[in-house]
Amino acid sequence: MRVLLVHNRYRQRGGEDAVFEAELDLLRAAGHEVSTYVAHNDEVSDSGRVGLLVDTIWNRERAREIRQTVRDRQIDVAHFHNTLPLISPAAYAAARSEGAAVVQTLHNYRLACPSALLFRDGAVCEKCLGKSIAWPAIRHACYRGSRPASAAVAAMLFVHRLRGTYRSDVDAYITLTEFARQKMSEASVPRERSHVVPNFLADDPSPGDFEARDGVLFVGRLNPEKGVRTLLEAFSDPSSDGPKLTIAGDGPLRDAVAQAASENPRIEWLGAVEREGVLGAMARASMLVFPSTWYEGFPMTIVEAFASGLPVVASEIGSLSSIVDDEVGATVMPGDAEALREAVLRLSGDEALRRELGETARSRFETEFSASAHLNGIESVYRTAIAHRNGESVEGLAAPQGLQPESMPADEAESEEPSSVSRNSR
Repeated sequence: MRVLLVHNRYRQRGGEDAVFEAELDLLRAAGHEVSTYVAHNDEVSDSGRVGLLVDTIWNRERAREIRQTVRDRQIDVAHFHNTLPLISPAAYAAARSEGAAVVQTLHNYRLACPSALLFRDGAVCEKCLGKSIAWPAIRHACYRGSRPASAAVAAMLFVHRLRGTYRSDVDAYITLTEFARQKMSEASVPRERSHVVPNFLADDPSPGDFEARDGVLFVGRLNPEKGVRTLLEAFSDPSSDGPKLTIAGDGPLRDAVAQAASENPRIEWLGAVEREGVLGAMARASMLVFPSTWYEGFPMTIVEAFASGLPVVASEIGSLSSIVDDEVGATVMPGDAEALREAVLRLSGDEALRRELGETARSRFETEFSASAHLNGIESVYRTAIAHRNGESVEGLAAPQGLQPESMPADEAESEEPSSVSRNSR
């Protein structure tokens, strides 16, 4: 299959960039002929405010380049990751006009919320969800703390909802969890055309020695929405006989974490840790805690924990509720330090239960979050998208994660060869 992967990179490398690269390698290793089209946010400063607004809504030059790429390379599927702000949704129609099926992975909640987070002022926020114009996001400067920037994203969403872009120009959507699939259906994404394909690990870390495991591990950026204050409160008693807490990460709450670690011998702060060090810490820990207070997307930290055979105690909120259950760990209400402490103590005191949960977590990784499972899911979505693009019935086609596409109305019926297209490389 000839695939074009399209992505607008961020200034600071993030999870979407990593998934884009991992998926590129996975598809090529499976024998697909994969090209890439990449923009980079380092180019934003060259556009000017007015030019950036226009490009965010409808970038004609990028659309022209993608149309030409699809035509020249006879692309079967154009798979988009991020289009904001330099590529724009205009690229969907451009790719489709040359016969390619269009797939969009929704890594976040951007089509429902200009900030992409559904989170504001320390709490979940859905004020823009379902609105034709995201006025609250503009008023609160939700995107990059800027009203003009927020207005640009809100304008992009309004124009393409009004035009019908998200229904007419995209053949299939990929969401990372069932929760995200449902939430995006409340925005502008046709539910019958969306499929759940979770993130995956390209490299499979072997589970650690269960007998040598001890202590509780937190891995993540030290942001308020990650539940860091709840975590510190749950482990605030230095005289407790409970397990030791190890915190790996850095961020705005570093001072609070450093102070807690200096005052409490049960808390150790490692600072920022590279992935190899994180996996090593997971092999030694008895459980992972993930007390986030926002919806999350699909945390790779949890996938790594599952791969390591590590039970997870997470907040019962948003996508986390689609990933963690009592077969692989425990869930607690977000912000409830006492419930978090009790869940940790319950698991830490029952070695047989932790082993059982860890084994189930590892099994779930192999069946749902491994490279082979992801490849099966992606290829299934591609076949469904091509069928939709060709006006064929998609009923009966295998869908990932047990989700069969619902019936649709009839009217909706890097290798050694140069395969990368980028403005920076032309």
